[in-house]
Amino acid sequence: MKKYLLSFALAFMGLTAFGQTAYEKSMTEKVAKLETVKSAEDFQTLANDFERISRIDQNQWLPVYYIAYSYIQKGRAQMNAGKKDELLTYSGAAEKYLMQAESIAGKDNSEIHLLKKMAYSLRMMENPQQRYMTDGVKAAEELKTAEQLDPTNPRIALIKAEDMYFTPEQYGGSKTKGIELFKQALEKFNAFKPKSALDPNWGKGEAQYFISQGAKK
Repeated sequence: MKKYLLSFALAFMGLTAFGQTAYEKSMTEKVAKLETVKSAEDFQTLANDFERISRIDQNQWLPVYYIAYSYIQKGRAQMNAGKKDELLTYSGAAEKYLMQAESIAGKDNSEIHLLKKMAYSLRMMENPQQRYMTDGVKAAEELKTAEQLDPTNPRIALIKAEDMYFTPEQYGGSKTKGIELFKQALEKFNAFKPKSALDPNWGKGEAQYFISQGAKK
């Protein structure tokens, strides 16, 4: 009987190790694509991929976080293409998965609060004049919380630079000041070390791109 129990225990350990390996392998492959894909269709594919990965280990917050990130980026891609009619759909999907990620990781996660900020900003862009006092205010609150939790997070500096760069001058924006903020973000990226190879590490390429654009002027 003891031999059977030992065999069962070893088999269970083997299955567990296989699951972890499958999770890590799948995550590594998909995370590597985060800064290379550009189209709304590609981001939807990534969201679907991370959805499947999230079923491998439902106690991990990162796959769910990346589903939310993919939906936000899909909405941004659509917005850049002049399509704003489904921004509420994408931001709503992101918010749903961020709630799930927060239930796993806890409420003191800077990365999750930053994506919440981005989701609210995406929602606001469906109709900025009508939604600024609701979603715009919530976005600012989430950004403040994210920064309080981790002032060294370079993605916070990146999003601040974006906001400054893309906000019209009559509302306090400035492309010149935005470029300077992108430079500050890049400095933080150069000093930043993610907790693991799978933890959020996106954004550096964007900072470099906008700095290069500023250098051309």
